[in-house]
Amino acid sequence: MSRAVERRLADADAAARELRTLRDLMRWAVSRFEAAGIAYGHGTGNAFDEAAALLLWALHLPPDPLEPWLDARLAGSERRAATELVERRIATRRPAAYLTGEAWLRGLRFACDERALVPRSLIAEALDEALPQWLELHPRAPSWPASVLDLCTGGASLAILAADRFPDARVVGADLSADALALAESNRAAHGLQQRLELVRGDLFAPVRGRRFDLVLCNPPYVNEASMQALPPEFRAEPRTALAGGADGMDLVRRIVADAPAHLADDGLLLLEIGHEAAHFEAAFPGLEFHYLPVSAGERMLVLLEAAQLAAAARRPAGPARKVGAPSARSVRTRAQGGSRP
Repeated sequence: MSRAVERRLADADAAARELRTLRDLMRWAVSRFEAAGIAYGHGTGNAFDEAAALLLWALHLPPDPLEPWLDARLAGSERRAATELVERRIATRRPAAYLTGEAWLRGLRFACDERALVPRSLIAEALDEALPQWLELHPRAPSWPASVLDLCTGGASLAILAADRFPDARVVGADLSADALALAESNRAAHGLQQRLELVRGDLFAPVRGRRFDLVLCNPPYVNEASMQALPPEFRAEPRTALAGGADGMDLVRRIVADAPAHLADDGLLLLEIGHEAAHFEAAFPGLEFHYLPVSAGERMLVLLEAAQLAAAARRPAGPARKVGAPSARSVRTRAQGGSRP
């Protein structure tokens, strides 16, 4: 009878004492994460990228690239700090960004803590890739967009990215949470956008009543209740109100779609993240014409709605939802720098 083979893994004390280089610690951290079965999805999708993010931060190194530092020998105090951070990630099951206090999205750094979701919206990728592709086929005036609204702005990462990508636009970030807006204020100041980015508090469109926008972005709570019940601890560490979208995930989405026509310019667009809830979205909006914007994480995770489509839906009798043709023949296939919610 053969005996089971024993697998061994050094503890943090042994790793800090015996390992020498960043490459050594990378291997050890990946092994620890794999053995612990932690969950990913807050800017990284696997153990290697998670280890790189944490170890580079612990060593005061830039988040990219990793290769130049792999064979650097580390002092004992550096190894101890790095291994302690890896162990803390496993013990607390908090997202890495909450441990480091920062998150990177599309090349920009954002302060990050439990007051808001970890920045990772797929809309960030679409602002650089899928939306410009769609606009090539559906052109707007050269000055478009003159105004952008980011609903459910949280820590304001999308609002700040929009201000960066559309330097001539007036940008507004809106959220119901005073705590999230306090974090958003920190990020606004860090990016020097006090004069270009307006932060307002209220329930969805309420604080911008009477105003219209060329582009409305929204990464709302959309996770359905069954999925909420199955979330791993890393996602349960985030504000529940920023994730939970009701039985089918569409509670707030229904309100946003209903109220958006009153806040969109005639050629305005609503760009809405729905994650893995495409089936629920289509069931919730029979008769609504819309576009899916493809991103590297999937073809049916972002919905683009034109002001005219929303206005027509309000007049049209209920019927099957209709997806208008693909926004572009070129689906985005670059490496994601974020991720969607579960």
